[in-house]
Amino acid sequence: MTRWLLAGGGTGGHVNPLLAVADRLVAEGDEALVLGTAEGLESRLVPERGYELLVIPRVPFPRRLNGAALRFPGAVTGSIALTGRYLADRGIDGVIGFGGYAAAPAYLAARRRGVAFAIHEQNAKPGMANRLGARMTRAVGVTFPDTPLPHAVRVGMPLRREIADLDRAALRAEARSFFGFDPARPVLLVTGGSLGARQLNRAVVGNAAALLAAGWQVLHLAGGRNEEPDPGLDGYRMLAYCDRMDLALAAAELAVSRAGASTVSELSALGLPAVYVPYAVGNGEQRFNAAGVVAAGGAVLEEDAAFTPQRFAEVVLPLLRSPERIAAMAEAATGDGVRDGAERMTRLARAGLDGSARVPSGA
Repeated sequence: MTRWLLAGGGTGGHVNPLLAVADRLVAEGDEALVLGTAEGLESRLVPERGYELLVIPRVPFPRRLNGAALRFPGAVTGSIALTGRYLADRGIDGVIGFGGYAAAPAYLAARRRGVAFAIHEQNAKPGMANRLGARMTRAVGVTFPDTPLPHAVRVGMPLRREIADLDRAALRAEARSFFGFDPARPVLLVTGGSLGARQLNRAVVGNAAALLAAGWQVLHLAGGRNEEPDPGLDGYRMLAYCDRMDLALAAAELAVSRAGASTVSELSALGLPAVYVPYAVGNGEQRFNAAGVVAAGGAVLEEDAAFTPQRFAEVVLPLLRSPERIAAMAEAATGDGVRDGAERMTRLARAGLDGSARVPSGA
C-alpha cells in the first residue's frame, strides 16, 4: 500500500480535483492524506469526504514590499519544515500537488526529503506554485493541451465520480422532472458560479420571454449575489444554488456559463455544448481554458463586457432554433473532453514514483 499526501486547496478549483484523485487512490487500495490550510475551502470539504487534513499556515506570496514581504521568508521556511515533519512522521511515499497555498511547501519539502512528487495543473495558464514545482519533477499532469509547463502530459481534469459516470441521455427525463420541467422540452442551463455573474444574469433575464417562446425551458443558477428579479414565468426556474449539478447537467442540452477549468472540463466530458462568457478579471485563464473546445467547434466564446441582453439574443437565440448545430457542437465537445482524468492522473503519479513519469495520456 502506498501512502500519499495530496496538497492544495483554497478554492473548489483546487479541492475538487484533489478529492477526485484521493478517491481514486483509495479505491485502488492506497491511503491518502491531505495537506492544506485552515482558511481554505479544504478545511470543510476534506473532512466531509472522510480524509484527514494536515494543516500548515497560509503564506501568500507578497505582491509588494511591506511587512508581510519581510516576514515571508521566515514564514515559508516554517511551512516547509512543518510539511517535512508530516512527510517523515506519516511515512509518506509520494506527494501530489494541485496548486494553491499548500502546494509550494509540499513540493519543496518533498524535494528536500527525496520524496517523489507529481503535479496537476487545472488551468490553461498555470499558477505560481505549479510553475515552481514543475521545474523539479517530470510527473506533470495538465487539464488542457498547450499548458506552458515543463514535462506536461495532458491527463484532463479529475472529475467527481457522479459527473465522470453520468449518463445524460438515460437521466434526461428524470432530471427535467426533478426541476419541475416538461421532460419533452429542451432545457438551457445558465450558470455563473456560486456567486453568480452580473452581466450574464442580466442578459438571460432580459431574454426570458424570448427563450420560452423559442420552445426552451431555462434552469438559471443565478448565484448568491444575484441582483436580477426572478421572471416568474412557467418553464423558467431561477435558483441561487444547485446541490444536484449532475441532474442539472443531465437536464440540459445547451449551457451558458463562465469558463472555469472545472466547468469547461465537465461540460466537455459530458458532450454538453456551451456559450462561454469568461470571467474578465484575474490572469485571464478562463479564456484560455475554453480555447480548445471552442477551436474544436464544441463551444462559442463571448466577451463579458459585451454580453448584453441584445448580444445574448443575437448569439443564443439562433442556436436554440438550430438543433442540427447543437448536435454538431455536442459531438465536437465530446471529442475534446476527458472523462477519466482521475485515473490518468493516478497513473502519472505512480509512474513518478519509479522515475518513468511520462505515461501516455490515453493509456
